[in-house]
Amino acid sequence: MRTERNLSRLDRMFARLDREPERPAHIGVPEMSRHRVGLFAGTLAFYLAIVWLVVTTSWLVRFDWQVMFFRPYQQWPEIHWFVDYYVVLGQRGPTAVMVSAWLGWRSWRQHTLRPLLTLGASLLLLNITVGAAKIGMGRLGPHYATTIGSAEMGLGGDIFPSGHTANAVVTWGILAYLASTPRARRWLSAISAVTSLGVGLSTVYLGTHWLSDVLLGWAAGLLILLALPWCEPLIARAESWLLGLRDRWRERRSTAVRPAPVTVPVSLAAPRQVVDLKKAPVGAPRPPRSPAYLAPGPHTTRAERTPVTPAGSRRPPHADRLPRGTTASAARPGT
Repeated sequence: MRTERNLSRLDRMFARLDREPERPAHIGVPEMSRHRVGLFAGTLAFYLAIVWLVVTTSWLVRFDWQVMFFRPYQQWPEIHWFVDYYVVLGQRGPTAVMVSAWLGWRSWRQHTLRPLLTLGASLLLLNITVGAAKIGMGRLGPHYATTIGSAEMGLGGDIFPSGHTANAVVTWGILAYLASTPRARRWLSAISAVTSLGVGLSTVYLGTHWLSDVLLGWAAGLLILLALPWCEPLIARAESWLLGLRDRWRERRSTAVRPAPVTVPVSLAAPRQVVDLKKAPVGAPRPPRSPAYLAPGPHTTRAERTPVTPAGSRRPPHADRLPRGTTASAARPGT
């Protein structure tokens, strides 16, 4: 009778992870190939084209206003509650916590800091590039627009490009970038693309971004993912420096915790050895004697010492007892 339990896919995955105490050798670092360089150049051209179409107040800006007047949140109010929760997948704080928890567990399992350092490098590039573009172009959002048909550029806003969309592309796309197998990379790429697409459309539905903001956010996030192989040498250098710093700290801590050597006196460190003369072989050398410690001052023999006599009698006085130093004949009167 067969009693073996059929393992599920989750059980097989955890069993495989238990067999990987160190970083698997087949995981390679992505390189900046010609295909990736071509994608980077095409995405950069798309990014610049979107900026040019918005700055010149072209047909894209007019389409933004048409979508804004359509008011999708009024057309489909029944999904408003779902979109309010779904758009959180593009916020910086919650997504960074979730993804960093998963990558931290992977770093611990594979004994490498590369996943966490790659996430940190991508978020740093995202803050620098997208933040600089937002402040530099200063576009106002649909809820704060002042002139119908205007691009609303240079008015102190901070929505162009969309930060939610760019953050969703980078945060969820980093999982596909760090995937260990081509199959996992394809699946994670599709999931991150759908997630970031939904986050961008959610901001348009809620009226917090123009459609052109979302298009530029997708391009900005994809540019960061495509440029990550250029940062790999710096990530490897930072990982080796951090691991060396950890080893030095451990060595310093073990030295500080180690107890100091205890100084033992010579008389306790080398006790006198007792040798049985019956069992000792003839002609065997005697063991060395430990030095004798005498009291300070001159040492005299017993004959040269001055006798010490008590001043009086140590016995208690008694009526029938004679004093010391008198004889019985002298003390007693004649009868």
